[in-house]
Amino acid sequence: MKKTDFLSRLIDEKKIQIIEPSENLKNAYLKRSEESLASSKILAGTGNLNDSIALTYYSMYHSVLALFYRIGLKCENHTASIILLKGIFGIDTRELEKAKRERIDNQYYVDFHVTKEELEKMIKVAESFNSEIIGFIDSLNENEITRFRNKLLLTFNK
Repeated sequence: MKKTDFLSRLIDEKKIQIIEPSENLKNAYLKRSEESLASSKILAGTGNLNDSIALTYYSMYHSVLALFYRIGLKCENHTASIILLKGIFGIDTRELEKAKRERIDNQYYVDFHVTKEELEKMIKVAESFNSEIIGFIDSLNENEITRFRNKLLLTFNK
């Protein structure tokens, strides 16, 4: 993966860093992911679709951060997280990107509307995405963690 000017700037600003892997942070973000999705479902049930959209996206994003902390990557930028998820781990990010767009549209544009059916589909997508990320995390062994960390080092040094 070639380092872009965007990623270079974030690395220089220490918004992306290679750190020690952390089981505690991994577990904390997985818990936050679960809580966000549970809250999203409650809000959807009360008809609060707008806040439910945001929490559905954040559930997905927090599962990505859990993966990052498992291998020792700190990333404070949503777009960079998506780039790294795809470039370093080879994970399909289309659904995460779509959820991010929905969250942004909903958060910043008052004329944006989503139907309950669209939201229910988004929640199911988030459940599937989170399950995939958790499975990926659970399958990691120390050799794979080292391989991903080396791939990150190569990206940082290009």
